[in-house]
Amino acid sequence: MAPANPHRRARRRDVGWLTASLVTVPLIPLSVIASAAPAMATEHATNELVDELRSDIDAILEDPALEGATSGVVVTDADSGEVLYSRDTDASLLPASNMKLFATAAALDVLGPDHTFETEVVAEEQGPNVPELYLVGGGDPTLSADDLDSMAAEVAASGVTSVGDLYADDTWFDDERLVDDWWPEDEPYAYSAQISALTVAHGDRYDTGVTEVTVTAGGEGEPVEVAPGAAEGYVEVDNRAVTGPAGGGNTLSIDRPVGTNTITVTGTLPADAAPSVALRTVDEPAGMAGHVFARALEENGVTVEGEIAQGEVPAEWDDPGVVAEHTSMPLEEVLVPLMKFSNNGHTEMLIKSIGRHTADEGTWAAGLAGMDEALRGIGVDTSGLVLNDGSGLSRTDRVTAGTVVDLLDRVQDAPWYEVWHHSLPVAGDEDPFVGGTLASRMRGTPAEGVAQGKTGTMSGVSALSGYVQGPDGGELYFSVVNNGHAGSAPLHVQDAIVVRLAEYLGHDGVRAATLRQDVPVTVGGDLECSWEAAC
Repeated sequence: MAPANPHRRARRRDVGWLTASLVTVPLIPLSVIASAAPAMATEHATNELVDELRSDIDAILEDPALEGATSGVVVTDADSGEVLYSRDTDASLLPASNMKLFATAAALDVLGPDHTFETEVVAEEQGPNVPELYLVGGGDPTLSADDLDSMAAEVAASGVTSVGDLYADDTWFDDERLVDDWWPEDEPYAYSAQISALTVAHGDRYDTGVTEVTVTAGGEGEPVEVAPGAAEGYVEVDNRAVTGPAGGGNTLSIDRPVGTNTITVTGTLPADAAPSVALRTVDEPAGMAGHVFARALEENGVTVEGEIAQGEVPAEWDDPGVVAEHTSMPLEEVLVPLMKFSNNGHTEMLIKSIGRHTADEGTWAAGLAGMDEALRGIGVDTSGLVLNDGSGLSRTDRVTAGTVVDLLDRVQDAPWYEVWHHSLPVAGDEDPFVGGTLASRMRGTPAEGVAQGKTGTMSGVSALSGYVQGPDGGELYFSVVNNGHAGSAPLHVQDAIVVRLAEYLGHDGVRAATLRQDVPVTVGGDLECSWEAAC
């Protein structure tokens, strides 16, 4: 993990303007860049070195992958505040998951790194037979099936042997499950899961609002076998898929049609194929949490005799007793899977938690207003921001590269900065809980291990913003936001810029192949790699 800058300045600089007039230099061929020796930076970099850096970045941005695109690019020196490079600084652009930089900074500022989330089981009366039991969510993004099992064991230990009706209460947040402009066709996939104050987290990355569907081949010509995972008994299964001949084509599709709570499986899975595993969202995550908890109660010797449904703790219950409770890990630990794997659900739960904290309303409207206020309190000029969600999945969100760099600078004086910085993916680190969405990028280059940043990728949108640290403690802030490119995300362009920044600071290593015209490059897909289970 790259350390935080040990030479943090004693006073804040104003970098919000970022309108420095840059010297115009002619473009140079990429082949010249490829053969150039790395430029070593000193404490007071010469104009010649800065001009070379600018010229090289200009050349990198001439990549054909950016034809017709708009690219906001800003690089500043942390110690001097000098703007080393600037292009389309104030262009209003879609940020994709770079929006999480702002959302998580606001969450840390409002809630604090030690903030925890509470889940409770309450009843009006104590005793062996409880007419109504409520599982009450408090916005925990990491509540697991194991946690629910522990709570069920606690219920049993309290002397409860039977429950009439079991209700899942997620009214800590409102009932708006998806942001208004999220694409409906994305709804079956984990990155677009419904947002609820009570949801079951899956796996060590704590994906919320999903179930793991496993499809196994049967005998040739027979139906496949479908196991809906934690959602067993909660979702319907529409299995239309068949087992094909060994060595045949795999056309399997696992879907959840919009407006349903049905897992639909179609196509063909070859008889000799390995089981196909996919995360798919469920409708009303709190409902699934109730079903998972009911199973846990039964397994711990507590019979659920009545219905399992969603419902709010009755207002007339003056002082309901807490039968069991669970406290989450602190927010500083939640941020690691959130930022490393760009978890949209976690981010939106934090936004609604901000709203609860600042306005006693678990809504996007209150949360985003609280987010904007917190950012302004940190010192960020938010006039370049348009906030419609916290994760960046919305195509109404807007940022400027200048505002991103302003944030990167301002947070350095916050008491929670080290926590926030630690959560950023580290370039080229193969440990997914360190490298995250940058684990496979910039390996074997001067940027490996010294660049940390937040990625962001959607169709026609790609971004990378963060920090590059030098061997002598120097540091650069950078933001690259690409919009309007055709084809796959220009990850190689972003990586080439960051590698060049690492070289500018004095890091040695193998120059990235993406800087050379004579070596083919591999560009990214249309989504964050973690959303496609590719990192």
